[in-house]
Amino acid sequence: MTLTRPTPEAADAGGPIRRPGAGRATAVLVLVGLAALIPLLGPTAALHGTGEAAAPAVAGVALLRSVLFAALCVPVGEWFINRLARSLPGAPFDAPRSWSLSAALAGFVAALGLASIVSTGNLVPRSLAQIDVGGLYATRDGQLALLEVNAFLVAALCARSRRPATQLWPVAAVIVAEALRAHPGTEHAPLLGSGLTLVHLTCAALWVGGLLHALRTLRLWGPVEASPALLGLYARLAAVLLAAITASGVWSSLRRMPPHTILDQLTTTAYGRTLLAKVLLVVAVALLALCARIRLRRATDPLSACSPARAEVVALGVVVLVSALLTALPLPIRWS
Repeated sequence: MTLTRPTPEAADAGGPIRRPGAGRATAVLVLVGLAALIPLLGPTAALHGTGEAAAPAVAGVALLRSVLFAALCVPVGEWFINRLARSLPGAPFDAPRSWSLSAALAGFVAALGLASIVSTGNLVPRSLAQIDVGGLYATRDGQLALLEVNAFLVAALCARSRRPATQLWPVAAVIVAEALRAHPGTEHAPLLGSGLTLVHLTCAALWVGGLLHALRTLRLWGPVEASPALLGLYARLAAVLLAAITASGVWSSLRRMPPHTILDQLTTTAYGRTLLAKVLLVVAVALLALCARIRLRRATDPLSACSPARAEVVALGVVVLVSALLTALPLPIRWS
């Protein structure tokens, strides 16, 4: 099995030097810029015509939480794929450069921003004087926000240590804090809701972060026998993760929107509209994953499965943004 790729040396000496990496970098920057508009402009579109009132900081919270979710995916995915790679006989020892430190720092900044919003009563602070750090200790949401700030800081320190795998512990603390934050004590059966969110977030981080790091690993390894083996092993486990994500997501939705109200709330509430968009995106991602798996099994070159897998990564990134927007919108009314 071979994989050929044109190199700059193959170009004519008199012709201009082609830099395909520059075009890709530009495309990535454009996609990131467009993706950032989803949490910023999403609340307006989702709330239009519903009669619901959005919190003053809904756009900021959605953007910051999307960064926080992405920061969780990176270290979890790196650990997941590196562990799978070590289990493959004959796999290269090379691994892509870790992005965990950058992810932890980005998560720290996002968590700090979310904590500042919580300290001002879920309002965007206009100055440092409005931020009441001491007041965070007096509320449950404030304590969880501080926990996330400290956990990301510890994760960054662990990523720079001799044992970077220890960062999984503070990352796990952030996931637990997010699960508890999403289900306050006033909610019916909050521990059940937190458990479902814990499963949902953990499996999603493994799926999204794992696919991203798997593609980075395959790009580094090149056309060796272990490359399709790694992608196939990830694909089998990703199917289990998708089943767990679907089950926990459906159960969580049914707890917030009783079955006889779902059809109405999917179109008449901001939460329902965003949830419907997320479901459609996940269906598209599942189809891309199926396409990649078919290519992996039947194609002459199994690594051609990387093409739909790259599209799957982009779609999963949009899912992360929509999920972050979902956490910032008003919860649906639980009709009797």
